[in-house]
Amino acid sequence: MFKVSCQIEFCYGHRLLDYEGKCQHLHGHNGRVLITIENSGLDERGMVVDFGEIKRVVGGWIDEHLDHRMILRRDDPAVAVLEELGEPVFLLDANPTAENLAKAIGDFARQQGFPVAEIRLWETPRCYATYCPE
Repeated sequence: MFKVSCQIEFCYGHRLLDYEGKCQHLHGHNGRVLITIENSGLDERGMVVDFGEIKRVVGGWIDEHLDHRMILRRDDPAVAVLEELGEPVFLLDANPTAENLAKAIGDFARQQGFPVAEIRLWETPRCYATYCPE
């Protein structure tokens, strides 16, 4: 089995509903995601996938949908206010935890045809969540 990984950094804001602690308030993070792609064989170029392709497709989606956006649960009362102000938001059906963000990135990458082995999302320099599709 061959694996390649590509790291992408982005900034985002969020808050967690139904949670008691610092993350119940609107705040921001400097996030870092490590996307690991695997395949049992290599293509005609001798690659699992070109790193530039991961950056272009998945990194482009992160830049367009997550970077410098407030990421909130769809039913968060702050959504209406932020949208009225013209602020960029990205909505999830679940709380925007590191786990759920890792899954959202992994799901997008898989929809684009990447054989994702693992998505690791650092919310802080020392804390990360990992999503491994089945």
